[in-house]
Amino acid sequence: MARPERIRLGDLLIQEQLIAPDQLDKALAEQKQSGRKLGRIFIDSGFVTEAQIAKAVARQLRAPFVDLGTRVIRPEIARLLPEGQARRLRALPLEETPAGLRVAMADPTDLGAWDELNRLLKREIELAVAAESQLLAALDRSYHSTEEIAGHAQALQSELASVTQEFGELLGLASATTEDAPVVRLLHSVFEEALRVRASDIHIEPQERALRIRFRIDGVLHVQTEADAKIASAVALRLKLMSGLDISEKRLPQDGRFHVKLRAGTVDVRISTMPTQHGESVVMRLLTQDGGLLSLDKLDLPPAVARALRRAIARPSGMVLVTGPTGSGKTTTLYAALSALNTTGRKIITVEDPIEYRLPGVNQVQVVDKIELGFGRVLRAALRQDPDVILVGEMRDQTTAEIGLRAALTGHLVLSTLHTNDAPSTPLRLIDMGVPRYMVAMSLQMVLAQRLVRLICTHCTTEVEPDPHQHEWLTLELGESVGRHRFRHGRGCPVCNDTGYSGRSGVYEFVEMTQELVETMNHGNPADFARAARRQMGGLTLRSDAVRLATEGRTTIDEAMRVATQFDE
Repeated sequence: MARPERIRLGDLLIQEQLIAPDQLDKALAEQKQSGRKLGRIFIDSGFVTEAQIAKAVARQLRAPFVDLGTRVIRPEIARLLPEGQARRLRALPLEETPAGLRVAMADPTDLGAWDELNRLLKREIELAVAAESQLLAALDRSYHSTEEIAGHAQALQSELASVTQEFGELLGLASATTEDAPVVRLLHSVFEEALRVRASDIHIEPQERALRIRFRIDGVLHVQTEADAKIASAVALRLKLMSGLDISEKRLPQDGRFHVKLRAGTVDVRISTMPTQHGESVVMRLLTQDGGLLSLDKLDLPPAVARALRRAIARPSGMVLVTGPTGSGKTTTLYAALSALNTTGRKIITVEDPIEYRLPGVNQVQVVDKIELGFGRVLRAALRQDPDVILVGEMRDQTTAEIGLRAALTGHLVLSTLHTNDAPSTPLRLIDMGVPRYMVAMSLQMVLAQRLVRLICTHCTTEVEPDPHQHEWLTLELGESVGRHRFRHGRGCPVCNDTGYSGRSGVYEFVEMTQELVETMNHGNPADFARAARRQMGGLTLRSDAVRLATEGRTTIDEAMRVATQFDE
């Protein structure tokens, strides 16, 4: 392809009738003062969008405009251009064509970048134009950091080989403050990659012959890299220093937290260490401070569930319980409800272990068992603080449950979690814990049970026919209507790291404590209560909600079946 011509962007946008002459004058005046690029000034001023500029330039150059937000890019093609040059030149190889190699550029009028691309790639280039933000996101997807992480791990191993492994020398190595220190570069790369692939947890696990690093993505663990086992001590020591833990204690588990600043923003890291046969295992939960907290409107609740939850939290008193196993999104749901309640007219106190989200305007208390600051003690003190709403991290024992239910009886709205299989069994679980039956019947307003299912990657979704086993399972829920639905799965692509899944959504069921259920519970027959609760649910169960997502093409049949087996009797 011939070398692109130089374009006067302002004149082009006026010619395309995307901006007015006075807007160009304003932008040129600001450019003279700030020195910023003219296109960025147009975008930040709201005159045009990135896509409008890119499409106008593409038309002028008679080159295709590519939407990189939905395009699947093969990593082996992208890596024909090294990552450093790709980011500097704002360019990304897309595909082989009969004419050569198609390359997307954010600014094809940068003739210096064009000349360097020709020099680096040494082949005929077919130009495409892309919006800059989409191109940067595509670069993040295409250039995985696995090789970079492995390289930093090797550099750390080389540096460790020059020390005698005595504690003082190891401490000096792990506590290095310069960004060039191998242990710093290694951990920085691990955190950057974890954030890029949307990992919720990082597992650093010493094995007999290797240090294994795994990421939990959408609830499933994936091996990220394996390094020499000799670096395990330095990595664990560095993380303990960052979180203020006792670096001399390797025999006992420890918990802490710290913040790390990355390109995408600040991440709150919750860390847990545990001694194992081959060293200290470290697990870190990542909580992004900008996007970790959702509102009720963004939770993707089914309409019936959303209405019931809003009714329950609108009451001035009573208890609302969210149930499910560890990692089912209970805390996210509770904090979304808490956000809706968080007004200047309400006093809100939370009692948690640990505090996962920071919510401005809310009084949050961390439970510390080693100084006898347990749930019961904090909860009693909280009731003397004149609260309107209390959030208790978990109903762990009879004492906590009784205090919480009594608070709900005496004019407070109490939100909490409990580990049960489904909604109907939750009131009975409280009674099994030793809480008086009348207290459960009078205080409990609503139980919401939930699980998380993985969603199909929208970039590689395709139709699929159920196999005989899946068809039989679906027939139990859908009857003869199975054939009228179209089911989907993900083939796997670079966007979803070849898993076929990207993101998660909740499946829900709920029970509201109506007068009928209160009376049934007071009669004392658990089986009668469970039957009455299921009648009230009207078939809206965790299983049916998972099947609904599958029939809508948002999750796979396998994923719906996997989640359903967690609560089948």
